[in-house]
Amino acid sequence: MSTINSHWKRMKALASSFAVCLLAVCPAEAQTQLSQYRPGVTPEGAVYFLPKTVLRISVLVEKTTYQPGDFAPFAQRYLRMADVSQEPATSYRVVDIQQTPMPMPDTTKVYAVKFDARTVASRVSLSDDGRLLGINVDDAADVDEPATFTPAPRPAWVNPRQYMSEEILSCGSTAKMAELTAHEIYDIRENRSLLVKGQADFMPQDGAQMKLMLRELEQQDQALTSLFLGTTVRDTTEHVLWVTPDGAFPRQVFFRLSQVHGLVEADDLSGAPYYISIDDITQLPAPEENPKAKKAAAKPGIFVNVPGRMRATIYEGINALQSEEHPAPQFGETMLLSADLFNKRYTTRLWLNALTGAVSRLDAEQPK
Repeated sequence: MSTINSHWKRMKALASSFAVCLLAVCPAEAQTQLSQYRPGVTPEGAVYFLPKTVLRISVLVEKTTYQPGDFAPFAQRYLRMADVSQEPATSYRVVDIQQTPMPMPDTTKVYAVKFDARTVASRVSLSDDGRLLGINVDDAADVDEPATFTPAPRPAWVNPRQYMSEEILSCGSTAKMAELTAHEIYDIRENRSLLVKGQADFMPQDGAQMKLMLRELEQQDQALTSLFLGTTVRDTTEHVLWVTPDGAFPRQVFFRLSQVHGLVEADDLSGAPYYISIDDITQLPAPEENPKAKKAAAKPGIFVNVPGRMRATIYEGINALQSEEHPAPQFGETMLLSADLFNKRYTTRLWLNALTGAVSRLDAEQPK
């Protein structure tokens, strides 16, 4: 298992720079190496990869920052609020984890096919990183990477001092300012209660004006109360991690969460560990020994995947937070589609699943 913390383009660069070598199951007459040994299509033929599944794991981490208010020492005395912290604090927590399977070229499954005048398999659709998407089709589509997380806009900060009276602002001591501010808070709450009950001296003329007045009183209350309770700001950031499961593996440290630095690398012992495990849950039938297998493999054609499945589980300590199943071509097998499907007696169109490399649709029609 390797964790990839770089951009998706790094995986595409890996595919484009990989030197293509001819596999043993691809005979010279069926699969031919092309110049420069790179995936792509030329007039003579094509070199293509089949995909394997990598996991794009989005971790949303919420940072909470607390700043004590100027009147925090007087919160118990004037507002009867106990246990109000007088020290600033910062904390982090994981609020969401999303697993998304994505394809990347499997460099152990690279094939070269030479175009033959006797066949019609001459239009090969490849992804940007060389994965086979289809043959003789114009609408072969690739997998789109999920959109990045966009945090909600932070509410505008309100300066509580704009709601302080001249008497409060002219006080010579913090204790006296706190006492007068507490009286102002109680007055605001009483006015709001009278307004709701319909007993205020100046009642609004309609519902819209009522809502406006209540909203203004609520804002004043929150702003002045923050001088005692302090302010708490929450920011959520997305961290995208990549996992390439080349095989099943037991729990391994995936990342750590530090209360000082937030999400950190797996080897940074300042944070508490989060783990990941991969289980192979493929239920394909066991391959049978076939004395004609080598002879069948020598036939020309197009290789496709018969994908397996995997289960990815993420833990916080010993507790499993999330477990999801995904298709996994690397845990499955490959299958050869005979070149007979692409001879000139048929009009054949092939669509592959862009994520798994399996046959999504195959149309073979005899010309009328």
